[in-house]
Amino acid sequence: MKKLLLLIALAAPLLAGLDHSHALFTDVLKKHVKAEGFDYAALNKDPDKLGAYLVNLSEVTQAEYKGWGDDQKKAFLINLYNASTLKLIVDNYPLKSIKDTGDPWKQKRVKIFGGMVSLDHIEHEMLRKDFGDPRIHFGVNCASVGCPALRAEAFQESKLDTQLDEQARKFLNDSSMNRVDAKAGVLHLSSIFDWFKADFVKKSGSVEKFIAPYLSEADRKAVLSGDLKIKYTEYDWSLNKQ
Repeated sequence: MKKLLLLIALAAPLLAGLDHSHALFTDVLKKHVKAEGFDYAALNKDPDKLGAYLVNLSEVTQAEYKGWGDDQKKAFLINLYNASTLKLIVDNYPLKSIKDTGDPWKQKRVKIFGGMVSLDHIEHEMLRKDFGDPRIHFGVNCASVGCPALRAEAFQESKLDTQLDEQARKFLNDSSMNRVDAKAGVLHLSSIFDWFKADFVKKSGSVEKFIAPYLSEADRKAVLSGDLKIKYTEYDWSLNKQ
């Protein structure tokens, strides 16, 4: 009964409509995102806020969603993807990789608009298809070391551009996955730029032109010179745990 009352209390402020600040999810992220990784063990012991937040998102109707602006929709979907991924890990914790859950991206585990869909549906059929913003690849998180880092705050419509640009810049300047070796004539990039190359090319004309604004001046000049050969770094699917 105590747990039920807590869930009701957490959900109550949002019954009149979605809180587009996504404050409840920010509370979860601030508590569990650490510099060295996500604290899944702690979330596993105290999952109520995450559960309440996903209930809030599931109550949004398709008619409501269609009335929102693009940034409200993108923030909603990225947060839904990330919160659902955290729930998947917690439901199967402990584990070494998200891949230990089977095929996590095909499973219909995400409740939206009165039905159940997969993480792939959210990412590919909604985010990528409807908005054409390659920065979403730095926002959605696959609970793996190779992913762009999970933010310690939810994405919000009011500052989404800034948040996604910060995500892109931070990821592209992580030398364990992306780095410019001008002397060797090599541009090392995450496999994300291989898997979703078409998204970056469609937006900017080439992967190099897309990433250039997020780099230092020296690296930017080297990348845009056309003299570097792209080599994709190995993707690390181990759990991004603390």
